[in-house]
Amino acid sequence: MRTVVVPEYGSSDALDVRDADVPEPAPGEVRIAVEAAGINFADIMQRRGHYRNGPEPTYTPGLEAAGTIDAVGEGVEREVGERVVALTGGGAYAEYVTAPATALFDVPESMSSAEAAGFPVQFLTAYNCLHGWGELEAGERVLIHAAAGGVGTAAVQLASLADAETYGTASTEAKISLALDLGLDHGIQYTETDFRDVIAAETEDGVDLVLDGVGGQTFDRSLDALADFGRIVTYGAASGDVAKADTTRLLFENKSVVGFHLGNAMQKRPESVLRAVPELSKLLADGELEVVVGETFALEDAAEAHQYVEDRKSVGKVVLEP
Repeated sequence: MRTVVVPEYGSSDALDVRDADVPEPAPGEVRIAVEAAGINFADIMQRRGHYRNGPEPTYTPGLEAAGTIDAVGEGVEREVGERVVALTGGGAYAEYVTAPATALFDVPESMSSAEAAGFPVQFLTAYNCLHGWGELEAGERVLIHAAAGGVGTAAVQLASLADAETYGTASTEAKISLALDLGLDHGIQYTETDFRDVIAAETEDGVDLVLDGVGGQTFDRSLDALADFGRIVTYGAASGDVAKADTTRLLFENKSVVGFHLGNAMQKRPESVLRAVPELSKLLADGELEVVVGETFALEDAAEAHQYVEDRKSVGKVVLEP
């Protein structure tokens, strides 16, 4: 089979396509014939060697894949031929990948494989950042950074369905327009306007919840935009900069910061993460939620796809198709 590998840490050029043996499913696993694999910024951070506890070269990246079950391991009550999407934990940039049967989700008939590949990471992250870890309540104000990205487009829709007032940042007017079409109430083009000024002008005391996958100065400024008793959920550091919260501000302003990492949460508290699946599946099947697929690339063009994301050209989900 063909598979993408990272032979050494580095730029997108480090990605290479090689031949490899088709993997065999272990007990409790299935093998999936991959039709689409989602690209996440975590893949890029891992490739750069900047991801805490990330894989060491040589390895195959990719955290989620959609396709059909090709083989089942011992003890698995799944059938060959079922359409599924899986959280793989790695290895999804390939023609075949194995995954635990407990990390599979059925794909609605109306959903393409590319759309399915954009579901697990971004919607489970967005839902849990908003509701599980962020404890969002109806009527609260939410600031969503990178609102036109994979997690951002999911979070905008979910926050809107929860009757929150949503603010979202993005780098271009086109990205703002996309987020507004998905239900965003207030779009902020951060390349032109400081989001703190907009929130200060439009609210009395700031927002109640911030979803931050950027880190660095964005986190610091988000703390400024946060109302007393507000919460920041940090789920990534796409800027590459590590933020440090001023704990005296947290103390005297009654502000909270909580971290969410999907992989760690799936390992340690999967029941907390996966309780969102029935609701998300129903919303997707009923057309209440949309998986926004921005661009698709062939497996051989994985390096180009990574660079496309790094250059901030992407909207929604970027997908590889073997």
